[in-house]
Amino acid sequence: MIRFTSSFKPTALPLCLLIIAGSAIASEQPTKPNILYINADDLGVMDVSFMGDRRYHTPNLKKLASEGMVFTNAYAPAANCAPSRAACLSGQAAPRSGVYTVGNSTRGHTKTRKLIPTTNKKVLSNDCITLADEMKRSGYVTCQIGKWHVGNDPTKQGIDINIGGWEAGGPRSYFSPYRNPQLNDGPKGEYLTDRLTHEAIRFLTEHKNQPFFLYLPYYAVHTPLQARQDLLKKYQGKPGIDPVYAAMIEGLDENIGRLLKHLQDSGLAKNTVVVFSSDNGGIRNISPQDPWRAGKGSYYEGGIRVPLTIRWPGKIAPGSSCEVPVTGLDLYPTLLDAIGATPASGKTIDGLSLLPLLQQSGSIKERALYWHFPIYLQKYGDDDARDSLFRTRPGSVIQFSHWKLHEYFEHGEIELYDLRSDNGERNNLAKKMPEKSRELLKMLNDWRAKLNAPVPTELNPKYDPSFEKRAMKSTLNKKLHRGSTGATDQKG
Repeated sequence: MIRFTSSFKPTALPLCLLIIAGSAIASEQPTKPNILYINADDLGVMDVSFMGDRRYHTPNLKKLASEGMVFTNAYAPAANCAPSRAACLSGQAAPRSGVYTVGNSTRGHTKTRKLIPTTNKKVLSNDCITLADEMKRSGYVTCQIGKWHVGNDPTKQGIDINIGGWEAGGPRSYFSPYRNPQLNDGPKGEYLTDRLTHEAIRFLTEHKNQPFFLYLPYYAVHTPLQARQDLLKKYQGKPGIDPVYAAMIEGLDENIGRLLKHLQDSGLAKNTVVVFSSDNGGIRNISPQDPWRAGKGSYYEGGIRVPLTIRWPGKIAPGSSCEVPVTGLDLYPTLLDAIGATPASGKTIDGLSLLPLLQQSGSIKERALYWHFPIYLQKYGDDDARDSLFRTRPGSVIQFSHWKLHEYFEHGEIELYDLRSDNGERNNLAKKMPEKSRELLKMLNDWRAKLNAPVPTELNPKYDPSFEKRAMKSTLNKKLHRGSTGATDQKG
């Protein structure tokens, strides 16, 4: 069913909305479009105006969204950097790659971890067939500019040209000298987001006559929070926002505007698919994601919802939107579908092509979305997470229709939420609706069995429940009496 409307609001219901504006869609386009995939870092779903934000200045992203389709229920494959990127670039859920987090899986104090968590793999194997590998196989020149984070050498993972990408998850500095082994320093004080855009425009200029796949994972707006002074002064003294963060977002938007203008001026825009998204939810301490609960690192909605818009002139109706829940895992098969390619023989893909939704030519099959996180991720401060010590403890999550179930492995707890009436995940219905809980839990167990997803069961001999209780009480007291000013962990 398609409903015509003049505006949209993010919801959790699986319904495609279409708004047709401007002239009729052209019927033909060249068969091999260029691909520009822009992936922001730690940009929350509520940090851009096309998803309803009024705090930050993002006119260029709003314009981009108005020229294509917005997915109002888009999810990251994971709640923090490396596993989300690994999933998007491999097209596979975390249990297949073993990449669950950034760094070690034993995060937080050892006395507060009841289980021995699953060992984490920090990067994708070079044997993994990445989206870049697939593009290269299809005759595209492949380039990545910015944060790679799923290996130390992108050129061994399908990338022809690498600028600024290695194993690091964040910049050492947003100002030159960058101390990045894959990026030559610019003039002292040059701003990283500006520089990466300059490199992207240079690449587009040099390769305008051949099909290209440009993966542009900006480091912004990942910590450390550092902004250009000309933008920062606009936000100083404004209540309710972090002025540095706001300036970083405007800087990102400004540079995306520069890039899109170059596409238009060079004539490349008409045959280029532009994807814009983020790798995970925003950091709640810096930018609350209300009405969605929690933020980066949590599997509540604020940690996994992301902005997603896709523009393809002549193929995607301007001003269109879709409320079907989708995931970053879908980008791999979608982009291959767009260029008329299929995955390499034997390659398992966990997402679905969104082309029928994008082109309003059909639907995708009803499905559940899954997340698996058999490890620990310590708090950032007042994360609005399940407890005061961890953003996430070992567990799995399933979302199906408007239902969402969390399972935690330490004590077997279940949380069930009806996103239709409780998008903030405050009213746990697990005890009130045991049949629905069992139904979703069975689906979750079946999915884990299919992927051979590890579930930690070994007890941690250093776990001390009394220490844990005191630590939680102490954290709560600090929050109540002195406020929470927890330091931000730059490793995700």
